[in-house]
This record gives sequence, structure tokens and C-alpha cells, in this order.
Amino acid sequence: MKYAIFNNEDVSSRVVAKNLALEMRKHGLTVDNEEPDIVVSVGGDGTLLGAFQHYVNQIDHVRFVGLHTGHLGFYTDWLSTELDQLVDSLSHDNGQKVSYPLLELTVIQTTGEKSYYLALNEAVIKQPLGTLVADIYLGGEVFERFRGDGIAVATPTGSTAYNKANGGAVLHPALQAIQMSEIASINNRVFRTLGSPLIVPRDQEIVMRPQSNNFLVMYDQGEIASDHILELRFRVSEKCVHFARYRHVDFWRRVQNAFINDIE
Repeated sequence: MKYAIFNNEDVSSRVVAKNLALEMRKHGLTVDNEEPDIVVSVGGDGTLLGAFQHYVNQIDHVRFVGLHTGHLGFYTDWLSTELDQLVDSLSHDNGQKVSYPLLELTVIQTTGEKSYYLALNEAVIKQPLGTLVADIYLGGEVFERFRGDGIAVATPTGSTAYNKANGGAVLHPALQAIQMSEIASINNRVFRTLGSPLIVPRDQEIVMRPQSNNFLVMYDQGEIASDHILELRFRVSEKCVHFARYRHVDFWRRVQNAFINDIE
């Protein structure tokens, strides 16, 4: 079993990552940042998104563990004060995992060239200036012409991020689905969209054909040049992200901790 440590550049995270590497070597664990079996992310949820994208070409066999240097997040089960317990769990790893669905984004250029991307959280298409105009297709047919600031398409685990801020629903990651939410859509007697989040199951696509220019295409922490994009397609990926889960924290408990706090 080989292990990688992926940390952000905060001083506290660098110190924790260094101490973690020392403890892992003391226990005879092999640190290999090139082709690991398990990736330990040290930082926050954003750091884990970075780790996911860094090892995205290896996700079929890589499992992730999140160690938070602040408070617990949606993807991080361990605190920096729990290094001993984490290393002990790594030492006794038996392949246990929990898997979550991913978003597959296909970008089709006007030349016909296709590019594929995976997102753990979401993809966002946004117009920084002016109004984004785009035709939305569902089931192979035009569903609506969107006008507004943009749209976000999220995975179930990403549904608690930008999607929730847009008024989207929080989806349990056991659901194999993606969700499209609108960002400041224009709705009046002339222009009309559904105005509600759309939840699309596996094997169906959301297709977006932009009718305006100079928009931004972002996925997790990445950005795609929008020049000459003809079409964007969103679907539940055939691939999943795998987490080495040594102790289970219920998803709804995570949501409660993040947004409501403990109820006495």
C-alpha cells in the first residue's frame, strides 16, 4: 500500500503534513506522491478538491482521506489533533471505502473537437458582464432559453455548495443524479425559464448551447477557455470518487453540523 500527502500552502497545513509524513514512516507506511493507493488531503474541502483534480487520472484505484486543519468539512473526517488515530487506521487499512457520484462535463468546440472533464463538486457557466443566453436541452429537445447570470450543475456532494446558495436542493450522495440551478435568471412577460432547480438521473444529459460570448466555464477549481464553444453536456459519470472511510459520519449529520449546528 502506497500513500500520498496533498496539502495546501498554509503554514499550519505544511506543518501537519510534515508531521503526518514522519508518523507514517515510523509505522512503516510508504509515501509515494506519484502513484499512490490512498491520498491524504491536508487542509480543507478546497484542498481535497485540488487533490481530486491532481489525481483525477488515477481515480479508478485511488482512495481519498480528508484531514482538516480547521473544522470538519463535508469531505474531511479527521482533525489535525488526530494524527495518531489516523495513522493507526491507515496501518490497518483493509480496502474499506465509500463511493460518491461524479459530474462528467463534455465540451464541444465549433470545430467538432471534444474535451472531457470530471468534477467532484460542480461546473459553473457564468457571464461576468452582461447576460448569459443559452438554450437548455433535456431529453434531446429544447427545454428553455435561459437568460441570466449563469447556471451551476452540481453533484449530490456538491449540492451543499454553490447549488444551495442558488436555492437548489441538498441531495444525498446515494442518489445517482446531477442538479442544475439557475444563477439570477431573468423572468418576466417576455423571457421565461422554469425558475426551479432541475434534478436529472443517471443516463440522461443536460445540454447547454450558449448563444452569447465571453462567458466563463469553471469546474471545481479549474477553468476552461470559452472561445469557440458550441455545446456543453452534463451527465452523471460512469466513474466514482472513492474515500477510504475508517469511521462513518452520516451525510445528514454533516449537513446539520455545517448549516444548523448541534440542537440541544
